[in-house]
Amino acid sequence: MTRPSARHVLPEFTEHTASGRRSTDPYSRLMEERIILLGTPIDETSANDVIAQFMYLEHRDPDRDISLYVNSPGGSFHAMSAIHDTLRYVACEVETVCLGQAAGTAALLLAAGTPGKRYVLPGARLVLHQPALTEPVEGRASDLAVRAEELSRVRARLEQMLVRHTHRTPEQARSDFERETVLDARAAVDYGLADRIVTRREGLRAAPGTR
Repeated sequence: MTRPSARHVLPEFTEHTASGRRSTDPYSRLMEERIILLGTPIDETSANDVIAQFMYLEHRDPDRDISLYVNSPGGSFHAMSAIHDTLRYVACEVETVCLGQAAGTAALLLAAGTPGKRYVLPGARLVLHQPALTEPVEGRASDLAVRAEELSRVRARLEQMLVRHTHRTPEQARSDFERETVLDARAAVDYGLADRIVTRREGLRAAPGTR
């Protein structure tokens, strides 16, 4: 079986343990802490990486929380939807934390976390915007009409997610997607995308084994 190649070469470091020495990397240590980092644009590759980690951690212990750390400019709606549905499918409660930015589809992943466990760091920046085509569109009129209908369907699904996770009205969601809405940490909490601002990780997560 051929493993997919990593986007970046990760640094390794050696730890001294009771049984000797072992080499590890930052992502392996995060997994031990049940932390998943989404730090790239959202596409099929990053979605599959995140989904695999969700499923593995749920299998290891379905009664412990999983933390999803988000620093992403957003990306594909369909890739985000796969992560979103998995986040809601697993038995574990999911804490979401925005550090850096959560733009477009990434902002909705932050909001999809377990209510009361959605956090932003003080310098976080969140952006809401309507979906757009990322490449020039050419073809027959009938084909262009199909693309336009699909874009409208995606926007409607984004609005539904925003209403579900923030308790905004459909009219508010529709209005906020009309233009780019930029929110700092305090505004994101006031909007309902997150529950509170945190400055330290200590005390952020529930104790192991609690729900």
